[in-house]
Amino acid sequence: MSNQSTIEWSAWAASAPGRYVLAWEQAQLDRLVSDIFGYYALQLGLPQLDALRENRMPSRAVVLNAESDLKMLAAFAEYSCIRCDLPELPFASQSVDLLILPHTLELTCEPHRLLREVERVLLPEGQLVIFGFNTLSLWGARQALKGLTKRSFVPAHRKLIAFSRLKDWLKLLGFELNRGRFGCYQPPFMSEQWLTRFACVEKAGDRWWPIFGAVYMITAIKRVRGVRLVGAAPRSSAALAPALPPVATPQTQRRK
Repeated sequence: MSNQSTIEWSAWAASAPGRYVLAWEQAQLDRLVSDIFGYYALQLGLPQLDALRENRMPSRAVVLNAESDLKMLAAFAEYSCIRCDLPELPFASQSVDLLILPHTLELTCEPHRLLREVERVLLPEGQLVIFGFNTLSLWGARQALKGLTKRSFVPAHRKLIAFSRLKDWLKLLGFELNRGRFGCYQPPFMSEQWLTRFACVEKAGDRWWPIFGAVYMITAIKRVRGVRLVGAAPRSSAALAPALPPVATPQTQRRK
């Protein structure tokens, strides 16, 4: 860990609030990605979540940071697993149909740069899915107090990104927002027992105060001004094989 106030995802995912959040996010993804079609789908980070298990694209890959534990790769035996230094993505421009960022922006020191890379590798009409912790929630408020308590509640390496700010970033990059959804309305308890006691607020929160959910999901589509796609989307690189290998870079060539 970079400092004592930061929680690692591997440890937090095994905790009661971690399991609660990941279960909600997994359910959203299972419904969403089953209806997204194309050839190449990528999940950036968070190996504790299987974001592509219900997707039917022929080439699916999980991209992990170069420092990720190799044991994590065993969980994705049916996908291509690629390790690289985020936020640089070792893929050809306009080569990916679907890209999922599960809390990835909160775990990088350069979220703007990563979003620019995402825009670069996505095909026109390609789809982007982002998950993040909501700053307007009780969970966001508890996380904001870490400056006083010297202890994080959620595993973010930087300040949480507000839902409204992320929408502005995406619009500046030319994305068209498709939908947004909030979830996880139970208070920020570490105990499984206390989370269970407040399970009754889940349906009420979704109906009466949806913007105060602990996490949000944003889906967006990459639009290219002046381009109208007819039939299959053109691909800039025919060398991108079904296994979705990274393209060579000067650094990798020197290593060889």
